[in-house]
Amino acid sequence: MARMHSRKKGKSGSKKPMKSNKAIWEKYNDKEVVLLIEKLAKEGKTSSEIGITLRDSYGIPDIRLITKKTLTSILKEKKLYPKLPEDMRALIKKAIIITEHSEQNKHDQPSIRGLTLTESKIRRLAKYYKSRSLLPESWRYSRTNAKLLIE
Repeated sequence: MARMHSRKKGKSGSKKPMKSNKAIWEKYNDKEVVLLIEKLAKEGKTSSEIGITLRDSYGIPDIRLITKKTLTSILKEKKLYPKLPEDMRALIKKAIIITEHSEQNKHDQPSIRGLTLTESKIRRLAKYYKSRSLLPESWRYSRTNAKLLIE
């Protein structure tokens, strides 16, 4: 599939191999992994940072094989899942940075176009999350309230 805003072809990527049981060298059981996830989430790490930390520091390549649950489902059970999903939060932060830049540099037209594209991505993602009931139906994005959504 082609990229949406750049006229480039799609990215091919490798898929994770199908595994049914955990590796021999993994030394953590499911309760220990859940405690590690809970500890890292309380430190303020996002779900992708938690996954990277578990992979690189603790040698846990796949949480689902050990716990039989996904990372987000574990965070939701422990009530540590953030109000806004991580990708939405990242796009809103990007829009805030571009907005601040365009206020200082009023004639920078490429950044204004970038802001338009970023905001359209936010709206499309919001439509998706509303259909999956991860965001309330009354949720709206606006430039003026963007900083309040992140804090």
